[in-house]
Amino acid sequence: MASESGPLVTAVIPTYGRPEFLDDAVRSVVDQTYDPLELVVVDDCSPDPVETRFTETDLSGLHDVRFLRHEENQGANSARNTGIRAADGEFIAFLDDDDRWRRTKIARQIQAFNKAGPDTGVVYTSLEIVDETEATIGTSHRKLHGSITRDLLCGASVGSFTRLMVRKGLLEEIGYLDEELPGWQDRDLNIRLSRRCRYEPITEPLAVHRRGSHEQIGNDYHGKRDVAYPRLVEKHRPLAAEFGKTVERRFLATQTLSLALSAISSGQARAARRHVLSSIRYDPTYWKLYGYLLLVSNERFFTYARSLKSTLRDVRNTPFGTSG
Repeated sequence: MASESGPLVTAVIPTYGRPEFLDDAVRSVVDQTYDPLELVVVDDCSPDPVETRFTETDLSGLHDVRFLRHEENQGANSARNTGIRAADGEFIAFLDDDDRWRRTKIARQIQAFNKAGPDTGVVYTSLEIVDETEATIGTSHRKLHGSITRDLLCGASVGSFTRLMVRKGLLEEIGYLDEELPGWQDRDLNIRLSRRCRYEPITEPLAVHRRGSHEQIGNDYHGKRDVAYPRLVEKHRPLAAEFGKTVERRFLATQTLSLALSAISSGQARAARRHVLSSIRYDPTYWKLYGYLLLVSNERFFTYARSLKSTLRDVRNTPFGTSG
């Protein structure tokens, strides 16, 4: 579906149990300058159904609005897939429920798609990170463009779902999002998408992420260690090997380093050291790893590392910015 003003875009918001943040996310969709725009909110079995929260909210500026609810909690990727399947839009724009968009985000992304051409399947923006008082902590800039599969396999990143707008047809081609992953879902999605399309960045921070006490940083370490890590290695190591031994080694090293960073967040110093050492064994030429080894080998440095990573987890060009 489309109108004379442009193709229909569907905003997909998965949510669970954070209604106070969801209000801002929905409002940022309503306030977009772009038209036509529809909204699909997928309630992943929150304790209190979220739809009733918006019965008196003016959503009339949107092309369509739907609130869908899972009868059982199924996880964020399942909720996103429910939203994708329900979407009528040619493009899908993801928005996490504790994030929001600047007013021109969707318009700017559609402009970028029009300028880049049909080979571009993903347009993503930079991200501003704010604290609970709305003070800016930092900005996460990502500039990967074109064919980026090799870069992603070597540990580069385009960042979180909230930045992304994707052609819906591509999501249907790759079989939607992997619902079995408890972590690094965006990393898996982007590797798979990058094999079929080109990427285009917008360097302006048109998305905003609120960092605060509502986040349980590090509580998914065991899920990443036991499920996400082996699953991602199994899925993508053969692809990395197609690029040669150097890329395969760097893929294993950076994926294992991500596991070390998760261990840092959860305060597990011994596990963090073990993972960093494994990373070095995979790729001893990756000089960055030796700095991490120093930090996780000293108790005082480890405490500093954990504190800094928890504060600046998604800020680029800091020692503990992650690639997820």
